Amino acid sequence: MKRSHSPVYAVSTGAREGSWNMDFDTQLLELFRTGKFQKEFGKESMLWRFYAWNPPALSLGYGQNPSEIDEESCRAKHIDIVKRPTGGRAVLHIDEFTYAFCAETSRSNAAIYEMVHEVLLETLMILGVKAAFCRTTPDMRKRYSSAESVSCFTASARNELHVDGRKLVGSAQRRSDRAILQHGSLLLSTKHKMIGKLLRCRDREILSNITRDLNSKTTSLYELTGSIPDFMTISNAMITSVSKILAVDVQILDEREITTLF
Repeated sequence: MKRSHSPVYAVSTGAREGSWNMDFDTQLLELFRTGKFQKEFGKESMLWRFYAWNPPALSLGYGQNPSEIDEESCRAKHIDIVKRPTGGRAVLHIDEFTYAFCAETSRSNAAIYEMVHEVLLETLMILGVKAAFCRTTPDMRKRYSSAESVSCFTASARNELHVDGRKLVGSAQRRSDRAILQHGSLLLSTKHKMIGKLLRCRDREILSNITRDLNSKTTSLYELTGSIPDFMTISNAMITSVSKILAVDVQILDEREITTLF
């Protein structure tokens, strides 16, 4: 890729509560929409954020019906329930590495989606995993209309990353004027498959289909490599990949340098 002359930043916010994480991403999008971030850190600047979840949380897409989730089961397992500012379906954030990308850009949503996943593809190579792009374009509206689609990881969009046909990363976007937010989850273990136990659905066939899809259509770093890299290892691999794909020197920010702008 041609060298970018735009400043590129990265910040690590570690493991936080689900509501804090989603509020942070929402406020990042607003900073870019209003131009506050660019005024502080440079015209056409971009930001990557790396984070995790403590305690685990189940996030719902912006327009998803909360009645699909069994709140009592979530409480019993000490799993928070939060809404994402982005679309898509439910994601159980447990044993995962999460990223967010924010920028003000005229580039299309699809172009940003592909660029971000090029970075993730390079990151996975550093971590010892050879992934590939999904090049099909499924009818997501039709897919989401089915009862089995309650989990984000049972459906794949164009330019998402697969290993032997199984999904490893799930991502979602939201645009506000010229500002765009994309965030997503890199699965570290098989614990995301617990989501079937957190649904209100009592139809055995539907639950069986969800379990089948999670087993056949998803994978994780642990299943592929036999180990789970620590947070810092993945963060450093992401920074290396951003530098390579965008041909820039990534500048590291402290969380407080951003929150003062909120």
